[in-house]
Amino acid sequence: MAVTISDVARHAGVSPSTVSYAISGKRTISPSTRERIDEAIAELGFTANAGARALATSQTMVIGLLTQFHQDEFAPAMLQYVLPVSDTARELGYDILLVTEVDATAALRRVTSAGMVDGVVLLDVIHEDPRLDTLRAAQQPGALVGLPKHTEGLDVFDLDFGESARLLVDHLYGLGHREIVVVSPPKHVFERGGAYGWRFRDAALERAARYGLQMHPYYGESKQPAIGQSINAILDARPTATALIVHNDATIAALPSVLAARGTRVPTDLSVVSLYSKDFGRAFSLPYTAVESSPDQLGQQAVRQLVQRIADPELAGAPVTRFVAPELTLRGSTR
Repeated sequence: MAVTISDVARHAGVSPSTVSYAISGKRTISPSTRERIDEAIAELGFTANAGARALATSQTMVIGLLTQFHQDEFAPAMLQYVLPVSDTARELGYDILLVTEVDATAALRRVTSAGMVDGVVLLDVIHEDPRLDTLRAAQQPGALVGLPKHTEGLDVFDLDFGESARLLVDHLYGLGHREIVVVSPPKHVFERGGAYGWRFRDAALERAARYGLQMHPYYGESKQPAIGQSINAILDARPTATALIVHNDATIAALPSVLAARGTRVPTDLSVVSLYSKDFGRAFSLPYTAVESSPDQLGQQAVRQLVQRIADPELAGAPVTRFVAPELTLRGSTR
């Protein structure tokens, strides 16, 4: 049977109300009494009921994590952000409520209005995100991983995609490349409002124009066999291009096998650079020079800022918009 507060009280030699006060923090308990209660809790394996704790402290110790796994996108890319959010929340004493409903606005309204969470982290943020008005109206604070069009009243964390693109173009230009292909996320990501796609692509095109480079932009694909067909068609159409920039997780994951099948050697025949995390690169054995996409850093920053705002809004200060600076890791895929 489950251990109760009364069991803990008997074991510690105190009243059940004293145990309740110790758990909720609503009254000061002497150090010696708290020590006995803590020892009893540990020995008996007592876990406070979440509902009772919420009534006692007005906190659930739960963070809502809202995202969507679109069928037309590469799921492993999104999962990179879920784990650091979950790990950091657990480190800070919070559980995660993962919400993936299609009607994300209604889901957000439900979990906040019902007091199911103390705060919310939004992933998969788009340019004009319909969830933001609901989040701003909620009593609970929110943090975003991804840059929307309007950031007012919210803590926002994202990679500096524009600077990432400029860093890659600078690297290739410095090596003497003058004709470059850039492969972006699929067209439907742009149409859906995935601003990270055009932030990267537009910055790459602007940098190329500054240097007088030929740059050929293409939308990539997110599923096989379309990925292989697309890359082959692009490279066949641009035989004089000497470098390839890939900003597309599904495409870069498949690229080693696609290039091997067509007999293209990297970097002898084609220099390749990309943008992905170290963990993603290890998972797919990717040998390419790349900008670190920093999902761990972004998830950790978002949760830490959110927990600080939950605990002490005044100390947390005004809402922030922070960009992680890109870092280039050389892996010998350019010449």
